[in-house]
Amino acid sequence: MDDWETILNDPNLRLVQASGADVLYMGFNNKMAPFDDVNVRKAVAMALDRQRIVDNFYPEGAVVPNQFCNETIEYCGLGEDWYEQDVEAAKALLAEAGYPDGFSTKLYYRDVYRGYLPEPGGVAVDIQSQLKDTLNIDVEVIVMESGEFIAESTAGNLEGLHLLGWGMDYPHVTNSLDYHFNAANPQFGDPFPAIYEPLAEAAKLTDPDRLTELYTQANNAIKENLPMVILARGANANASTAALEDVSRPPFGVVYWSTVEAPNGGMLSLVQNAEMISLMCNDESDGESVAPCVQGMEGLIKYDETGQPSPALAESWDISEDGLTYTFHLREGVKFHDGSTFDANDVLATWDMGLNLNSPNHVGNTGAFDYWSYLWGLIGD
Repeated sequence: MDDWETILNDPNLRLVQASGADVLYMGFNNKMAPFDDVNVRKAVAMALDRQRIVDNFYPEGAVVPNQFCNETIEYCGLGEDWYEQDVEAAKALLAEAGYPDGFSTKLYYRDVYRGYLPEPGGVAVDIQSQLKDTLNIDVEVIVMESGEFIAESTAGNLEGLHLLGWGMDYPHVTNSLDYHFNAANPQFGDPFPAIYEPLAEAAKLTDPDRLTELYTQANNAIKENLPMVILARGANANASTAALEDVSRPPFGVVYWSTVEAPNGGMLSLVQNAEMISLMCNDESDGESVAPCVQGMEGLIKYDETGQPSPALAESWDISEDGLTYTFHLREGVKFHDGSTFDANDVLATWDMGLNLNSPNHVGNTGAFDYWSYLWGLIGD
C-alpha cells in the first residue's frame, strides 16, 4: 500500500491501474485431519475477519468477495454469498467436530508479491493471530520457495492450510472455477462431485438458462463443501517512469512489453516479483514464468485493455451456430526467429505437445501441464 502512495506522489512515476479479476484464498487439504471434517473447515471460514485483512494489507480498490470468481463476469456472481464472521457459531462447529480446545496446524505460503496478495507475510501472520484468538488454533507459518510451493500445493502435498490465489487469464467463468475445482485437481485433497459435475456439464453448453442453473449449483456447492476459504480480491497496478509511452495494464493476462516505448529509443528495463521458474512455457502456470513467455510466444488471440479478445496470430475467427466450433484464419507472412514460415502445422504441433501424453515433446518442466489438463484434458495412454 505504501508503494502506491509513493508512486502517486512522485511526478516522475506513473501508476497504471486495472480492475481486479483475481482472488486470494486459503486452501485446505481434506485428506488430512482435522480438515477432513467439513465442520472444521466451516469453523475456520466463519472465524476469520476478512474485512480486517483487506483494510490492513491491501490498497484502495480491494474488496471482500462473495464468490470465488469475480462477480462482474457473467455467471460468476450466482449463488449464495460467502460466510460472514460469526465466532460463536465457529466455536460451536469446532466443538461439534471434536476440537473444543482447538488444535495445531500449518499455514504455507510463498513470499512473492501478487495483486491478490500484496503483503504475504503480513496476511499469513494475521490469519495465524485470528485463528489463535478466536478458536485457539495454533498455526505454524511456513515460508516456501516459490517454485517448490507451486509444485507441492498443486499436487496436494501440503498438509493443513496454504495461501494462494488466481489472476484470471480471460473473462470467462471456466477460467476461474474449472481450473480449481475440476475432477482431476488434487490441490484441495479429494475433489467434490457436487462442484465438478455441474462445471463439467456447463463447459459444454451455451444455453443461458441452463448455465445459470448449473453455475448457481456449483457456487453453492463450493460454499457448502469448502475446499478453501475465499479471502480477498486485490487491486492491480503496474508502475512505470512517466517518460514511458503507451503503458497499459490489461485486466486479463499480462502486459505486452512490445507495446511500450522507451523515450528516445532507449533500453527498457523491467522488474517483476520473482525469477521465472523455467522457459518451458507450456508447462508453467506461475505468473513470473508466464509473463516473459507471452512476449516470445503469441497466441491466436490476445486481450486488449478492456478485456476483449483481439487478433494476434489469427487475423479473424468464425464461430459455429452451436458455439462449439471455432475456425481461426491465420495471419500470413509471419516468420519465426530462424526465418521459417509460420503456418497451421505449427499450431497443431504446439497443441499436440501440450495435449498428447504420447508426444515426444510432452516433457516440460514438471510434466504436469496444468493449464492443458484443466482446459481440455490430456489424451494418450
